Amino acid sequence: MSTATHQTYTFRVFVEPVEDQWHAYCPALKKHGAVTCGDTREQALRHIQEVVEMIVEELIEEGVPIPDAPPDEVTISPESRVVVTV
Repeated sequence: MSTATHQTYTFRVFVEPVEDQWHAYCPALKKHGAVTCGDTREQALRHIQEVVEMIVEELIEEGVPIPDAPPDEVTISPESRVVVTV
């Protein structure tokens, strides 16, 4: 069993219609490139999930702190969680 401490980060994202596509972004990670789009709302949401995961992995690899503020955009939990958006 691993003794490493893990944290679960939950990032608020926005998915909005823009002309004939859907625009998605994560305010807490926007300066790191957390912006994407999709042909449908579901596709844009899937894309932003992938982008946020990649950014967090890169920040960890580079030893850069993961943004933890503002509190209405990022929540941190010391235990594992499952997030479902419907």
